[in-house]
Amino acid sequence: MPFAYYERLSAARKRIYRRSDEIHAVRLPAPAALAPLVARVEHWLRAEHRDELELACQRLANGVCDQLGVRRVRIRLFAVRPRADWGELHGLYEAADGRTPEISVWMRTAQRRRVVAFRTFVRTLAHELCHHLDFELFKLPETFHTEGFYKRESSMLNQLAGPPPARPPRAV
Repeated sequence: MPFAYYERLSAARKRIYRRSDEIHAVRLPAPAALAPLVARVEHWLRAEHRDELELACQRLANGVCDQLGVRRVRIRLFAVRPRADWGELHGLYEAADGRTPEISVWMRTAQRRRVVAFRTFVRTLAHELCHHLDFELFKLPETFHTEGFYKRESSMLNQLAGPPPARPPRAV
């Protein structure tokens, strides 16, 4: 089921949206090989060491891009998320012709300035990488937030950080 903004798209953009929605997963050839890189991200995030975390994120992004055979992106890590009346910005993908695409991520929440939870942080990085993969791997002319996009994001997160922890049963 398309998101509400689908109806405002042109016919050409609707075709791109539908193509995006049909792609449900990103299959990393060797996710286990990335586990040490993910562990470094977790370590430096918990240590709250921005410079080392940025380097760990760059190495992880390089590993994902290399495994999938796409060009690399530049990772930029910032401290506190930007915030306005529209909410908080968790991550940002920027691509310009002739330049290396960039992913910006923030390691602290806007309001309380606390370090973001590990799975949330990796999900944000995976989300922005999925925008990159829409162009580079799937050859989409535009990247949309579709149900398929969010499934791709989740598939990448689960391969990198493992499945979400099981929730305890609810008391009746």
